[in-house]
Amino acid sequence: MGYRTRTAGLFVFMFVFFIVVGYIIGGFFMGDWITGSILFLAIAGIMNLIVYFYSDKLILRTYRAKIIEEHEYPRLYNIVKELAYQSDMPMPKVAVVPMNNPNAFATGRNDKNAVVAATEGLLSRLNDDELRGVIAHELAHIKNRDMLVMSIAATLAGAIAFMARMVWWQMIFSRRRMNPILLVTMILAPIGAIIIKLAISRKREFHADEEGARISKDPNALADALETIHQANKSNPIKRGNPTTSSLFIINPFKAGFFVSLFSSHPPVEKRVERLREMAKEFSYL
Repeated sequence: MGYRTRTAGLFVFMFVFFIVVGYIIGGFFMGDWITGSILFLAIAGIMNLIVYFYSDKLILRTYRAKIIEEHEYPRLYNIVKELAYQSDMPMPKVAVVPMNNPNAFATGRNDKNAVVAATEGLLSRLNDDELRGVIAHELAHIKNRDMLVMSIAATLAGAIAFMARMVWWQMIFSRRRMNPILLVTMILAPIGAIIIKLAISRKREFHADEEGARISKDPNALADALETIHQANKSNPIKRGNPTTSSLFIINPFKAGFFVSLFSSHPPVEKRVERLREMAKEFSYL
């Protein structure tokens, strides 16, 4: 499925979901099914526009990422510049996140508005070859136009969770008796959030690993980087930020219990590393 189809599908789903929720909430709490549907349709439209034009700014602000110039972080900047040139891509903006956990992400609605962000922890823990592998992975996401789809999914997942909480509090403080339809909505909404995160297929990460390894020409370096990032974030997950944005990072930086891991949009790190090691063997024969 192409990126345009995936993006259009998520936008359509967002509209439909908000209309359905508006229809239910409007009918029970406003006494007017039509008004509720129109209200939530308007909310969906506004959120779509915000996500499309401002998702990169919102993500960067959430993690206090700073757009940098070459003289500030020449090592990182020059690696991005070199790999973007090799990939025949426009030079993306480069950002640094003031975070000790090693990680990286790409954001922006297209390759002309893209940003590659790396944490301070990533720069201090990885050698040049490993850093090249990680940056190549993020450039692969830009090349495949994955960033907008991931941002839409993260925003939609957060919105669905918010709707569930709103219905819950409405039911608690409303004098009306608990309605079965509202109860079902409250239960299914968070599940819907998980489904949206799963809409960002695990194949996306596998493909970015593969493409990144080809860009950097060093699958083993990317595999080593993934192991380092995984272990660091597993032992010390971040406590600030929005868990619904976890799919944007190369490795989930948040604490992941069994349920979260089961429905993660990222493939198991062990499987990703195994595939990269196999690629390295193929490279050795070339």
